[in-house]
Amino acid sequence: MEERRAVHLDHAPVNDAAYLDEATLLVAARERPGTGRRDGGVAAFSALTGDLRHRFRVAHDRHVRSYTPGALAFDSRCKVFASCKGRFNEYGIGVWDCTTGEQADFFYEPPGCALGDADKLQWLDGTSTLMAATMFPRTDSSFISLLDFRDKKNVAWSWSDVGTPASLEDKHVLHAIAMEDGRSLCVINQYDDLGFLDVRSSGGAGGVRWRSRSKLAARKKKAGPRGEETCYPKLAAHGGQLFASTNDTISVFSGPDHVLTSTLRGSDAGAICDFSIGGDRLFALHNEENVVDVWETSPPPII
Repeated sequence: MEERRAVHLDHAPVNDAAYLDEATLLVAARERPGTGRRDGGVAAFSALTGDLRHRFRVAHDRHVRSYTPGALAFDSRCKVFASCKGRFNEYGIGVWDCTTGEQADFFYEPPGCALGDADKLQWLDGTSTLMAATMFPRTDSSFISLLDFRDKKNVAWSWSDVGTPASLEDKHVLHAIAMEDGRSLCVINQYDDLGFLDVRSSGGAGGVRWRSRSKLAARKKKAGPRGEETCYPKLAAHGGQLFASTNDTISVFSGPDHVLTSTLRGSDAGAICDFSIGGDRLFALHNEENVVDVWETSPPPII
């Protein structure tokens, strides 16, 4: 693989990055306190040259404000979304036109719905809604919402683990994705259990349907050196398959019953902190610096 020119936004720490298309890279960088400047924010760069194309500003009451973005997402109509935290409690989801870089909307955080801290955003084409998930340990409780940006902006569906029965209260949702069928969400907890939420039921009635998969973890989790970054489980859905990273392994599930069909384990470079699927390749980033594993993705098996 060819390494391309590195990009940065005021040398601020990066919270998220995503390819808008093969020629455009989006970067979300957090504001550095005490600088007195409007650094950080969201920007679009040329993926080939690294040149800055657009800087996405946030305005409230027609005044441009500094903000710290968290997670990124985009839809098929060239709208870019980012969870935003402003200096004056201006929390919510910012929306921009990816062609012009102009702000198109802002979904302010309603009571009991932690949008500004959301660490996972995903656009759902089937329902034209945006999934916003704020999860443990960023907050003490986990919140997942589906946001409708049409006419009257509203929360179309939401779920939280606040008030969970005592028998389940120690299970914290660490990551979430919307399944490709658009009817359910998949979540994973600190015990590497997979769970499913039906978004067709009001307010997540019935709660999470947990499926224990601890027996699938072939290796015990090893404690890393003191001060080493903690890597939490991550999920992805692609080509009808479900992918879950736990420790140094990525498990692949297929079919309507999500049967475990393969396990990927690469470099002995510590836990997998993040992974992404692009085209026919899967990329896994380890917590050991500068170690990335790459797999060619195979077509889903016939179940």
